[in-house]
Formats: sequence, structure tokens, C-alpha cells
Amino acid sequence: MQLENTVELTNFTGGDIAHANAAWVSTSQELTEEKKHRVPILLSMLAENKHGTPFEHSLLSFKIRSELATHIQFLKHRSGVSINSESARYKELLNNSYYIPGDWPEEVKSSARKSLLNSISEYHKVLDQLTPVLGRKRAKETSRFLLPYGHQLSYCATFNFRSFMHFQTLRNADDAQDEIANIADQMLALVWDTKQFNHSLKAFGF
Repeated sequence: MQLENTVELTNFTGGDIAHANAAWVSTSQELTEEKKHRVPILLSMLAENKHGTPFEHSLLSFKIRSELATHIQFLKHRSGVSINSESARYKELLNNSYYIPGDWPEEVKSSARKSLLNSISEYHKVLDQLTPVLGRKRAKETSRFLLPYGHQLSYCATFNFRSFMHFQTLRNADDAQDEIANIADQMLALVWDTKQFNHSLKAFGF
């Protein structure tokens, strides 16, 4: 089944006030109306002067479904990001969804669709063939080698806000691969929708 890559914001903690309070830790923690008005200026000053640690006091958790190629790019952001992925080592992947780039010509998509479906079918076939020979555990570990880059899987990614901004700078850029740029853009829109990070996002130029 051909599906688009998707993103869901599953949880978040913190926001602009959490970042400001982290910066004000050495002074009074009473959040007066006067201090609330100073939050946008403070956050802009912190971002402009590379004082990043106050922005680490928020967490953003996403559930993502993407093809393997994009998943691999996510794994390169291990610093400041926690990732848990659907495992093909411990279970048979019954989700047979796959992704084909939208900018491919239709005739290429048709050929690629057949190839992807054949590879996924072979995965299940070889898993069944290997199970009585190697045991179910080893069969699952090795039959997954047949799954193509276009096969989709689900994973959870949790960022602190500072790491999220680093991710956005790299993966929402004009030269980023389309698939991960689209996911980064979806993530950014979801964070804007919370209305809790507006001043922090603006401080980083978003």
C-alpha cells in the first residue's frame, strides 16, 4: 500500500516561559507581568548570542512514519534526539506500506511499485522459509535484509527545543532532501500550532 510520510506531535513540555525561567535561574523566579513582557526580548538575545542551554528545557515528541532512507537521516541527529523505531528484528513487519517520490514520472512509479511490492512479498516468503531452518528469531533478523529503502516504518523522535532548532536549520533548508524537508516542515507547523513556542521560534528566525 502506497502512503505518504506522516508526522504527529504526541507530546510536549515547556515553551517560551520555561526557556525564560531557565535563563532567569540566578535571579528571582517570580513570573511577574513585567517579566512576561520581557520574554520575547530575552529569548531573542539568548539565541542571537548563542546562549543555547535555556532552550534545552523543553521537550517535543513526534511519531513519524517514513521510508527507510529518511529514517537513516534521522539517526544522524542522535545528539540531543532520542529515537525509538519499529523493529524488524523482534517481529514480522506486517505493515506493507511503502513510499514512492511524488516527483517521479508515472511510468517510473508504476515500475517502482512492482519492484517494491515484490521485495516486500519476498521478505515474508523468505521469513517463512527460514523459520524452520534457523528458528524464528534468526529468520526475522535476516529476512529484513530484503526490505527496500522505500519500505515505511514508524518511529518516535524526542527533541529538546535547542536540538529541534538545529534539526530544522539543517533539514528544513532549501538544499535538504525533499522527503525529510517535508517532514521537518510538518513538525514545525505542529509546534507553531501549540502556541507555546512562538517567541522561541521567532528568536531562531522561524
